[in-house]
Amino acid sequence: MRTQLAPASDTESFAHAVRLLRAGKVIAFPTDTVYGVGAHGLNERAIAQLFLVKGRSRTKAIPYLLASAADLSLVAREIPEAAWVLAHRFWPGGLTLVVPANQQVPKLLTAGGDSVAVRVPNHPVTRALIDSLRAPLAATSANISGGRDPATAEQVLFHLKGRVPLVLDGGPTRGNTPSTVVDVTRDPPIVRRVGVIGIEQLEQVLNRRLFVETGGN
Repeated sequence: MRTQLAPASDTESFAHAVRLLRAGKVIAFPTDTVYGVGAHGLNERAIAQLFLVKGRSRTKAIPYLLASAADLSLVAREIPEAAWVLAHRFWPGGLTLVVPANQQVPKLLTAGGDSVAVRVPNHPVTRALIDSLRAPLAATSANISGGRDPATAEQVLFHLKGRVPLVLDGGPTRGNTPSTVVDVTRDPPIVRRVGVIGIEQLEQVLNRRLFVETGGN
C-alpha cells in the first residue's frame, strides 16, 4: 500500500481523508496529544482493520474521540451526572471518561466489555474529521503497539508507512503527555490514570474525594 503524506490544512486532502474514513479505511491524523490513527467508530470492519494496522491485541479496547459532549448520547447507554460535570469543565481537552456503552458500540471496540472510553480532543483537525464523518472516531496512537508515541507526521510514517493510505500532516503535536482517565461507571468515580489533569482539579470540580487506581497508567 502506498502511504500519502498530505497537509491537513489542504481542503482536498481533508476531503480525501473523510472519504477514506467513510469507506472503512484507516488513516492517521494530528491530535492535541500525539498523532492518532483511526477509523469509523461504528463500522466493525474498519475497527478490525485498525487492530491490524496497529498490531494490537483484540483484548485491548480502543477509545472513541468525539466532536463534542453532546455526542456522548451516541455511544453511552446512560450518562452519569459526574460525566456531564467533568465534560463541561474539561472538554475539549485531556480528560478521558469511561462510560457505559450502548448497543451501537461494536463489541470488538470494547474488547467484549460493557463500557467505552471517550474524549473530546482540543484540536481543530481532529474535531473537524469527526464532524464531517458524523460518527465517533475509533482512535489510538499512530504507532505499532508497544512503540513510541509519534509527535510528528514523519514519525508516523516511520511506524505506519505502507499500512495506511493517508497521513494528515498538521505539524508537530505537544508530545506524549497522556490524558487523565476517569471511570464514571462507578460511584464515586475511579481515576484509572493520572495524566495532564490532576486529582485535585477533578476533586474540586466534583466536590468529593476520588479513588485512584493503584498502578493505573
